[in-house]
Amino acid sequence: MSITSPLANAAPTQERVLVIYTGGTIGMQPNVKGLAPGGNFQDRMADALSQLPILHQHALPAYDVLSYASLIDSSAATPLTWQQIANDIAAYLANYRGFVVIHGTDTLSWTASSLAYQLQGIDRPVVLTGSMHPLEMIDSDAIGNLYGALRFAANVELQEVAIYFSNRLLRGSRAIKQHTESLDAFISPSYPCIGERVGEDFIYYPSRGLGFQQRGAPRFELSDYQAVSDGAVIRLALWPGISPWQLEALLGDSRVKGALLQLWGAGNIPNDPAIIDVIANASGEGKLLAAISQCPQGSIHMGEYAAGHGLAEAGLLSGDNMTPEAAFTKLVHLLAQPLSMDIRRQRFLTPLVGER
Repeated sequence: MSITSPLANAAPTQERVLVIYTGGTIGMQPNVKGLAPGGNFQDRMADALSQLPILHQHALPAYDVLSYASLIDSSAATPLTWQQIANDIAAYLANYRGFVVIHGTDTLSWTASSLAYQLQGIDRPVVLTGSMHPLEMIDSDAIGNLYGALRFAANVELQEVAIYFSNRLLRGSRAIKQHTESLDAFISPSYPCIGERVGEDFIYYPSRGLGFQQRGAPRFELSDYQAVSDGAVIRLALWPGISPWQLEALLGDSRVKGALLQLWGAGNIPNDPAIIDVIANASGEGKLLAAISQCPQGSIHMGEYAAGHGLAEAGLLSGDNMTPEAAFTKLVHLLAQPLSMDIRRQRFLTPLVGER
């Protein structure tokens, strides 16, 4: 990997933004097999931004570009990808005023959630963005998303991991991708946007951000994700007719260290004591188990209905109103650290980065 910078941007390093290019649709180019990640992104990005109105170009911060040697479609991202991006931001933290991570949209919200846990207490912006169409496509959303991400990445008030997409700035640990085609692909179902573009202005809402809550130096948790990168944490959405043996086949596997269960409604499961027994046995083996609702909005309240009675006693932790991305990446993050099970359970139930 090497860092390059546009010659026109001669500002001191500490006043610059670092753009980390990982791949994704935004930088893709056509080949015989379809769209694939394309290189030379720094020059292509500079050419695209040079098409903006002069006033917009003058409003941009100076920036450098760090392009990964192996560019990926975001569907190929793993916990080790999340770890690499966090480590690179930590390595360059003192040199830049903010960061933009260019990423494919399919798993962008997963990476944002993971970065939020790894970069706890960060005192400057980390803004993830991408696009639904490649940079060079006519009327692509890429230029607008890049422009907005760079503008927010230079905002000293923003002190957390966020996603900028289609004129809105969303908390990274609260966002989900909700549409496969719409330019307005990302939403924050349980938390308001923390900033937005209104006309020519990029407005940040400090009262909704984490910056006013931060105290002292960043308390990064850059754990080694290697041990949890090969399927140690699973995600399972219940379906009508699920049987105890099917649940046991997954939770009983010795390779599984944690699991996110997506229950019905406010936290309901089939009325089968054997299913509770499977969950209790897995929890008793030291596996970190959590639950959220399959509904995209609202919290779970295990035990409110008879159909969910006994889940908490079986060791299943409530994920409250967390997104699947935030809950899953939190399990990965906690299991990667040398913590006791009691501490892991306590920390899962504790808001760490405004995720619940």
